Amino acid sequence: MKAIVLEKAGGIENLVMKDINKPTINETEVLVAVKAISINPADAKVRSAEEALKMFYGKPTDVILGWDISGTVVSIGDKVSKFKVGDNVFGMVNFPGAGNAYAEFVASSEDHLAKMPSTISFEEAAATTLAALTALQVLQHTVKKDDRVLIHAGSGGVGHFAIQIAKSLGAYVVTTSSAKNKDFVMSLGADEHIDYKKQAFEEVATNIDFVLDGMGGEVLFNSLKVMRNGGSIISLPTPPPVIEEAQNKAENNVKVASMLVQSNGDDMNTLKEMLANNTLKPTIYKTFPFAEMRAAHTEVEAGRTVGKVIVTL
Repeated sequence: MKAIVLEKAGGIENLVMKDINKPTINETEVLVAVKAISINPADAKVRSAEEALKMFYGKPTDVILGWDISGTVVSIGDKVSKFKVGDNVFGMVNFPGAGNAYAEFVASSEDHLAKMPSTISFEEAAATTLAALTALQVLQHTVKKDDRVLIHAGSGGVGHFAIQIAKSLGAYVVTTSSAKNKDFVMSLGADEHIDYKKQAFEEVATNIDFVLDGMGGEVLFNSLKVMRNGGSIISLPTPPPVIEEAQNKAENNVKVASMLVQSNGDDMNTLKEMLANNTLKPTIYKTFPFAEMRAAHTEVEAGRTVGKVIVTL
């Protein structure tokens, strides 16, 4: 099969198309013929950092990046009960770990996948994986009806899903983006928009119960200023020392934490139901063919995407 192998940490030139053997599966895994892959900022960050490669893959060279796939099941392990050959599936495979998604075939635990709704494309399914799971896992047990929620970078991958999920939970959503993306984030259900280039959000937003911060740094510390008593902030991805510093500066019983998304088939099935009933709709910013993976990485690293970047096979 063809796969895109990262020969060593560094720039996009280290992503090389190679012919390698198909993966083998164990008794609880399925083999998926991949139709689409979602590219995340995490992909680029892991690609460029040798320490991250060692953490996720246990080695610094010759790894297959990626976690987000959609495709068709072509074989199943003896103890697989949730899928059969021919099922169209989607999911975030083995995160945090070696997902090996940049390939024509991917082996996945059956517990990391869900069946695709028949009403969506492979591209839309692949888009609704790591970013959507992050938003869901952050919000589903934290936000309740009538909470005032501030979502930073509402037009981004995680942000555009988070707006929709928060609204489905009954929250009042305030979000930040550039002026050019105001109509987009409002169309997702946001109640208030703050143009971060012209307004300091900490001078506009008030009485916030929950903040989803995907920026860190100054944005995290300024978020402390908008909180209601007993509110909470989840900042991702943010190193523990920064979280500790923010918590030490927090007042009014505000809690500050970070979170790392986890592969979870039950949560994927929640996303499946939301897609099926139109509670959730992914936005695809750009699509690239498999041979142009380097260009897809460049697009994601530019940090200006509205929604998701997808690679198709």
